[in-house]
Amino acid sequence: MSDRRAPGPPLGILMLDTRFPRIVGDVGNAASYDFPVIFRTMQGIGPGDAVAAHPDRPRVLAALKANAEALAAEGAVGLGTSCGFLALYQEDLAAVSPVPVATSALLHIRTLAGRKAGVITASGKNLTPAHFAAVGAPVDTPVVGLPEDSSFAATFLRNGTTLDREAVEREVVTAGRDLVARHPEVDTLVLECTNLPPYKAALEKVLGLPVLDVLDLLKGFYVSLGRRASARP
Repeated sequence: MSDRRAPGPPLGILMLDTRFPRIVGDVGNAASYDFPVIFRTMQGIGPGDAVAAHPDRPRVLAALKANAEALAAEGAVGLGTSCGFLALYQEDLAAVSPVPVATSALLHIRTLAGRKAGVITASGKNLTPAHFAAVGAPVDTPVVGLPEDSSFAATFLRNGTTLDREAVEREVVTAGRDLVARHPEVDTLVLECTNLPPYKAALEKVLGLPVLDVLDLLKGFYVSLGRRASARP
């Protein structure tokens, strides 16, 4: 199969240290992008370090910084991450990264003027107002988390080695229905979790609402980086 990605400098993706499958549509699969990407795993920083209400922030930020510097040295013109909970580090990482940073799909929310976002997240109990505040989003944004006993959690939160795609899709659609039933004012869904884009189409079909994910964010971010580069004298 030929590579249909556009030529150009790569976007770097800061990856958690995981072993679960990454299907097309997942942030960690190169085939999910139509532009060049390079990946770097933050050794020893796993799902439990990121998906937490009160993480070890100095430890995680140190790993983000070191790996951001390494990706920039490899030619990355900007950086994304493989976990939406890393929104918590948006400003701190941007301050120390050699290149611009877009940490989380939650960054979409501050751009949705006149619209009401609702979030489907990997963990409702751990996604806190601090995560929203860190990316300039309303701290009272409606949220529904995937169940702790779900197939999703077994794979992505407990770092399993198998993925039941059909089961996860059912769980994500159920979460979406729950979100709009609880919050009928929601007119746009945002997927915090970077493992959820494969289920975007199913959500849009069932709910009839637009859904924004990390791939949308990173595509727009990459385009904006190109515009900045072309505008330089």
